[in-house]
Amino acid sequence: MTIQVKNLTKKFKNTLAVSKINFTIDKDKTVGLLGANGCGKTTSIGMLLGLIEPTEGEILINNKKINSTNRVDILSKMNFASPYVELPKKLTVRQNLEVYGRLYGVVDLTKKIDEISNDLNIKEFLEIKTGELSSGQKNRVTLAKSLINNPEILFLDEPTASLDPDTGDYVRSYLEKYKEKNKLTMLLASHNMNEVERLCDTIIMMKKGKIIDEGTCEQIIKKHGRENLEQTFLKLARSKDEN
Repeated sequence: MTIQVKNLTKKFKNTLAVSKINFTIDKDKTVGLLGANGCGKTTSIGMLLGLIEPTEGEILINNKKINSTNRVDILSKMNFASPYVELPKKLTVRQNLEVYGRLYGVVDLTKKIDEISNDLNIKEFLEIKTGELSSGQKNRVTLAKSLINNPEILFLDEPTASLDPDTGDYVRSYLEKYKEKNKLTMLLASHNMNEVERLCDTIIMMKKGKIIDEGTCEQIIKKHGRENLEQTFLKLARSKDEN
């Protein structure tokens, strides 16, 4: 599925969180959304998910604007994972996956939970209450939840935060294989520049609600005369406002 964003804007009272951003994510591609905290990444993802109503602009999925007629069908093909959005703490991991699986109408849900819990190494704590897990374990459960419906569009916000290097690498490898197998369109917000370079086809740099640059990692690094993406990110984040 393709995503088109046209002049997307969000204003909260006197604060302009996102200002007239435009971008396209082609089918089966992964785009990285980068920027310092408060740059508008989370608000942008919220609008793409239909959780926040834009002040202006429009979002098209496969060239169709989301409306009351197609909203449920389109949103059923999306999912989202963020370690900053907690699952119900008093439910076990299995119960949480069952709840979300039923919301999405997943067929043969028990089999799907078994498969995904094996893939993400969470089977050993399926019967433990989610609130009793470590932050890294919760992160893997959240990722499992985001894949429960075999989404065609996936939004990821810091998917490997709180994970040790070995587990983080395993998750990134899993996402690479999953994306190749399932032909997934993905938007990744991350502060891990190595992760972005590894997973993303192109990147979008945001600052104070605006897109200030976009292209492949190689193009942006070369354009700004830096050796790697992290140096480029720091240069843009610390530079004076760009008009």
